Amino acid sequence: MTILSALPALAAFKLFLFTSPLAIVVVLSIVIGLLMVVLFGYTSNQKAIKIAKDQLKAHLLAVRLFQDQLHVVVSSYGRILRGTGRYLKLAFMPLLYVIIPITLLVVQLDRYLGSTAISKDSPFLMTVRLSNADALNDVSLDLPPELTMTAPAVHVPAAREVVWRLAASQEGVYEIKVVASGESMAKTVRVASELARVSPVRLREHFWERMFMSSESALPENSPVEAIAINYPERNIEIAGYEMNWIWLFFIFSMIAGFIFKELLGIQV
Repeated sequence: MTILSALPALAAFKLFLFTSPLAIVVVLSIVIGLLMVVLFGYTSNQKAIKIAKDQLKAHLLAVRLFQDQLHVVVSSYGRILRGTGRYLKLAFMPLLYVIIPITLLVVQLDRYLGSTAISKDSPFLMTVRLSNADALNDVSLDLPPELTMTAPAVHVPAAREVVWRLAASQEGVYEIKVVASGESMAKTVRVASELARVSPVRLREHFWERMFMSSESALPENSPVEAIAINYPERNIEIAGYEMNWIWLFFIFSMIAGFIFKELLGIQV
């Protein structure tokens, strides 16, 4: 097979690699598993961790060998607790160095892998939550030509919410304007058939919730609107006949990859 004849197959593989959620999760898990192990090894006291683990193994062995001698068992359990404390102390900061960047990475990846974009011609819901239930009747939408309202708005006074059912005639990124009490606020909606970055909600406050759930700027502090949400379909990835959220797959695959790289590189974890 010549290089030229192999190009279509390589192009197809590249397309699969960058558009298949499962392929993306597997590749990222392998890379992150390697980086986790290397970063832990670089930031930890490997010699001290090895000694702490060897001592724990020795105390556990003593419990098994002398299980009929109560004072030895009790003494060994005490040493196991102290040894576990020493190990956790040695591993805490390296684990922190690993967990913080991975958490930030997972938050960003969830924008792409956690939900699917809205499909063309498929109805979806848009919910606006207000700070005052009295303003429910003073809320309206300004839609772009590609989006249409497929049902009258539903008012939910108990939750201070107004819900619209909408549909898009074409794929694209659109901005819906919400007009409440004379103020106009925008919410982005993405309509696409391929992998796309979405933001399910735009919030007024709730800093930490915005960090994890929204990629849009905060609504104005004095806005009568607390939140504007789009019900993007949740994405589940099928593997071996089972459907899972991508984060579970990422966790499982990255742990397996980390264990393999730990053994190959001889790093104590």
